[in-house]
Amino acid sequence: MNDDNRFFDELQGNGTAPRAPYQDYANWFHGEDLKDLRRKSSEAETFFRRTGITFNVYGQAEADERLIPFDIVPRIISAREWTRLTKGIEQRVRAINAFLYDIYHRQEILRAGRVPVDLIARNEAFLPQMIGVTPPGDIYTHITGIDLVRTGENQFYVLEDNARTPSGVSYMLENRETMLQMFPELFSKVKVRPVSNYPTMLRRSLGACMPPNASEDQTVAVLTPGIHNSAYFEHSFLADNMGVELVEGSDLRVQNGKIAMRTTRGYRPVDVIYRRVDDDFLDPLNFNPDSMLGVPGIFDIYRAGGITIANAPGTGIADDKAIYSYMPDIVEFYTGEKAILENVPTWRCSEPDAFAYVLDHLDELVVKEVHGSGGYGMLVGPAASKKELSAFRKKLEAKPGNYIAQPTLALSTVPILTKAGLAPRHVDLRPFALYSPRGVEITPGGLTRVALKAGSLVVNSSQGGGTKDTWVLEDD
Repeated sequence: MNDDNRFFDELQGNGTAPRAPYQDYANWFHGEDLKDLRRKSSEAETFFRRTGITFNVYGQAEADERLIPFDIVPRIISAREWTRLTKGIEQRVRAINAFLYDIYHRQEILRAGRVPVDLIARNEAFLPQMIGVTPPGDIYTHITGIDLVRTGENQFYVLEDNARTPSGVSYMLENRETMLQMFPELFSKVKVRPVSNYPTMLRRSLGACMPPNASEDQTVAVLTPGIHNSAYFEHSFLADNMGVELVEGSDLRVQNGKIAMRTTRGYRPVDVIYRRVDDDFLDPLNFNPDSMLGVPGIFDIYRAGGITIANAPGTGIADDKAIYSYMPDIVEFYTGEKAILENVPTWRCSEPDAFAYVLDHLDELVVKEVHGSGGYGMLVGPAASKKELSAFRKKLEAKPGNYIAQPTLALSTVPILTKAGLAPRHVDLRPFALYSPRGVEITPGGLTRVALKAGSLVVNSSQGGGTKDTWVLEDD
């Protein structure tokens, strides 16, 4: 299926026979009629459209609401592979949380010279208002998405850390629900670990992070910016599946030293806010005074210990791609261990020698904004035209500190269903980790994003990518 041996093919490896994780699925697939499978693929699209699983694309005058393409061929991970990944993810999540606690308290990693002071002090994601603030249970990163890519049989890299407001878990859940509805017989042939208990795990994990003087009801709510936000479907989905209220800033107010939520029976206290609103818009009294999305005074209540905000304000600095480049040091500093999951080699354009190298090799590298996300503001050098390279070079020279660069990785491929049958496409994976005083829980699977265009390395849905169900096998 894959005639390009530069890329590790997760279905066939470097041979022609299916690898062990795919063997049972391949046996089933070859007994199916291709026309029936293509019909099922169309049914899946109808299901997603009926359910309302769409996302918004910002900056587009037309057709700004889109359906994320879904591919019906699952991405399959063995139990052994998953065990290694979860150990690495847990180590990384604990290190990120320890790093956040440290930089908002004693800043020992800065004193030790392992991370430059300027990288924190001049970082727009660093929140000085959080200095000295200790969240309930010392937890900053209640929900983390770790983006992973694969380049070989046993080689995985962390591509990005998402600790601010990681999204995509609703697609993981709906992808599985769709597959269960369309191919129930397949799940009797292939033993796959369930993901449907994620909302229960999330509710339980948030419940373990109650503030010191929580109300008897221990109320949790999801704070959304509203229906025009690109991830509104997910906010609504998670609130509904956790059995908690979905609220906007206008539904909340400060009352008797607590945050209270408007209900049909008046206002009632809220103890935990799972917020999907960025720091700057969270509280117009403490941050952006023009914000209409947040709650005036919520940060003062938070600082006084009257409410838990998940994820904690100020966690966005852990998403910074310049900070990412120091993650091996950060992991070792706080855990005393080498990082189990490696970083992608990274050049920091703020450093003169690295910047010179990047300029000389721009057509070979992937260059990203340090605060960028969703595939925006980046350059994939090998796929860029001379005009695009020239325009990006000017942006880079104007603000080199805003960028990092990485080699173009030979991302692994997995099969997707096309008119002609199976064809390889590049993928990444975002597993979701929940952290509370109970420990770290990682859902067996995650969001697999797939580049639907042949040869494309860009998997983001906003850039034409799709998703597929991720199967972690019960055993090898």
